[in-house]
Amino acid sequence: MVTKEIKVNNTVFKGVELPLCNNANLLVITGEKGYIMCGYLNINTAQKRNDVACIVTGVKTIEDMLNSKVVALTAQAQKLGISMNMEVKKVLEVLAK
Repeated sequence: MVTKEIKVNNTVFKGVELPLCNNANLLVITGEKGYIMCGYLNINTAQKRNDVACIVTGVKTIEDMLNSKVVALTAQAQKLGISMNMEVKKVLEVLAK
């Protein structure tokens, strides 16, 4: 497992890469207000829990996530101003407010 601190303004997020079989990684970047996850995780569950959550796909590393765009999100994420196709770096700025 690899963990990485990601600093945005004065907020620290934690990125986690958990190796799975088939040369794939389970990926998540998490902070106090919400999280961004790879396509292995379920946006419907996040929605049911009223989480602020987004999904990115086609990523293999935390760095890939940082350079990707949102493909799915919860209503709670939308309420904070996060939108489809928003760059993850912009999402982190919203979550850092």
